[in-house]
Amino acid sequence: RVCFNLGRELYFYGGAGSVTTPSPLQSLDLHKPIDKRIYKGTQPTCHDFNQFTAGPDTIALLVGFSAGQVQYLDLVKKDTSKLFNEERLIDKTKVTFVKWLPETERLFLASHASGHLYLYDSEQPCGAVAPQYNLLTQGEGFSVFACKSKSPRNPLLKWVVGEGALNEFAFSPDGRSLACVSQDGCLRVFHFDSMLLQGMMKSYFGGLLCVCWSPDGRYVVTGGEDDLVTVWSFAEGRVVARGHGHKSWVNAVAFDPFTGAAQGGRGAELSGGEEEEEDDDDDDDEEEDEDDHDHPDQQPSDPLARRSPPVTYRFGSAGQDTQFCLWDLTEDILCPRPSLPRARTLTEPGGAGGTAPPLPRSLSRSNSLPQPAGVGSARNPLPDGPPTLSVGRFATLTLQERKGAAGTEREHKRYHSLGNISRSGGGGGEKGPGGMMGSRARLDTAKVLGTALCPRIHEVPLLEPLVCKKIAHERLTVLLFLEDCILTACQEGLICTWARPG
Repeated sequence: RVCFNLGRELYFYGGAGSVTTPSPLQSLDLHKPIDKRIYKGTQPTCHDFNQFTAGPDTIALLVGFSAGQVQYLDLVKKDTSKLFNEERLIDKTKVTFVKWLPETERLFLASHASGHLYLYDSEQPCGAVAPQYNLLTQGEGFSVFACKSKSPRNPLLKWVVGEGALNEFAFSPDGRSLACVSQDGCLRVFHFDSMLLQGMMKSYFGGLLCVCWSPDGRYVVTGGEDDLVTVWSFAEGRVVARGHGHKSWVNAVAFDPFTGAAQGGRGAELSGGEEEEEDDDDDDDEEEDEDDHDHPDQQPSDPLARRSPPVTYRFGSAGQDTQFCLWDLTEDILCPRPSLPRARTLTEPGGAGGTAPPLPRSLSRSNSLPQPAGVGSARNPLPDGPPTLSVGRFATLTLQERKGAAGTEREHKRYHSLGNISRSGGGGGEKGPGGMMGSRARLDTAKVLGTALCPRIHEVPLLEPLVCKKIAHERLTVLLFLEDCILTACQEGLICTWARPG
């Protein structure tokens, strides 16, 4: 099933495919909606299907509204409808995002422009008076409250997160962690059951508008008003890369869960100009073999892997500039050669670690500006990484077209800036252990900049988009990766499907 809203209207589309086992997009009939609803006085802002309970007999749908209400609908049992926060006693601000809890039948979350996040039970009523709360726990930039009531009633819990609107949230693939992005520019990751803050990151400037998890739960990608996409490592608790390709705010980000399905044979394809280098490298194979005997602990070098590292992750972004960007996160970005954590480098005194390591013999080909890193690094490479993907054409822009004469100068500056992180990070405010700022309710961007919470632009790899294409006349609002295509939607009311690169 597909649901989308345009202004005050909601449209529902369906097809012949099974609900429990979704079929390709071709099975959907997008010519005529199976249902349509028009609202007066308020308009839909967000919605979410319950994938866990969806079946031939029930399709549960949540719809959030601009006046603060949340509606429960069943597209099969059309007489089933409930309205939460009907009298706006719980929250009077716009619902920014709704989401069913993973693998649950009744529980869902709704975030508001007030910065509050509420946990609801679809089988419990809302009270006739404004709810009263007891404080359960609090931490840096957040508090959690429970509803005071003799009998169960909604909301079950109330989270106060950051300052300003809570724009979006996303559960990790295992359902244990919750990533929230707010108008104060902070990404906060919580362990949902224990209500503990697991990690935090600050935008370069402005609010963060969207968030998503990598399919394995290792990385979180955000987009926002700084026109950047930011990749944050959940395990390391640090920014590992930023991507610059948009000319306005980034409205949607999404990982491609089907990237790893590429055939291993495709990894043998080389871009133009690299075949000549292969011949030169073959002449040195004999010398490299001798070096491997002298250093048995090192992994044997693979000329092909050194030239084109495996694509470990692919994600996309859609912005208010009507552009769609596609990004690749490669192993040379995620597993750089330096063994010291980036956060420790930031806290070292000036001059320490100021000498840049020598360039590797062969810079790896990726869609990022080069780092002093090598693919043959012994620093815990990702297990069972997806095979290399060939770079195919998507619309009119390819990776090779983005490289020009200016690329050499940018690479040179990027490389030299790595060795001067500690010297250029002055004026970043007082830092505690690990470069983290002290506990406070409000984070000052000027003082956080240059710390582990918000590295400077030159302190982390700056990705360039594999694809950057204007695909609409109005702001893009939706981005979704399907097995056979990429789906986007814009404020004009158009839903478009796009062929995958290659």
